[in-house]
Amino acid sequence: MRILLVEDDLLLGEGIQDGLVDAGFVVDWFKDGEAGRTALQTEHSFDLVVLDIAMPRLDGLSLLAWIRRNLGNLPVLLLTARDSIEDRITGLDAGADDYLVKPFALGELIARLHALLRRAHGRSENSLTWQSIVLDPAHKTASKDGIPLDLTAMEFKLLHLLMANYPHYLSRSQFDEKLYGWQGEIESNTLDVHLSHLRKKLGSEVIRNVRNLGWRLESN
Repeated sequence: MRILLVEDDLLLGEGIQDGLVDAGFVVDWFKDGEAGRTALQTEHSFDLVVLDIAMPRLDGLSLLAWIRRNLGNLPVLLLTARDSIEDRITGLDAGADDYLVKPFALGELIARLHALLRRAHGRSENSLTWQSIVLDPAHKTASKDGIPLDLTAMEFKLLHLLMANYPHYLSRSQFDEKLYGWQGEIESNTLDVHLSHLRKKLGSEVIRNVRNLGWRLESN
């Protein structure tokens, strides 16, 4: 899943980015609200926004208001040093889906992000199930027919995307946006190689590729 992080504190931002990447997220980090808004205008593949309130150029509440006017229900978690009840009410009434006061434990942030993503996809449980395949994003486990799957980090991300977006197809560009963000050029055959390896572990009939549409899980 792809996260937009908007945080002007360099030390905190770096720590959050590193921690979320280690947890399996793709993170694009911007250091002021205006840059964050430009990123949202440019890309439409973010699954969630982590947004500091006190920022230069455009504050977090103003950016949140813009998101609600232009991007509807994109989940937003506010970060702030303001811990009064009134401040929390202001943030939630402005349209935030969750609110976390600094300092906070990274594990709590990750748990809250997983909860927001579950809610956004209409799920009450953390695990995803498709036929005999079960995937738990929080614990990074996957199994088929009750047998654990030995997946690489990239294969796990691919399976997560396919399961979360079923029955829709994912194009090559959508995969690249979700998997890499703005991390530079990707080798043209990288996706094909990883999908080929995943197919071998799931069964060649599980993932379907249709020209000009992309890939999806295949129903029996």
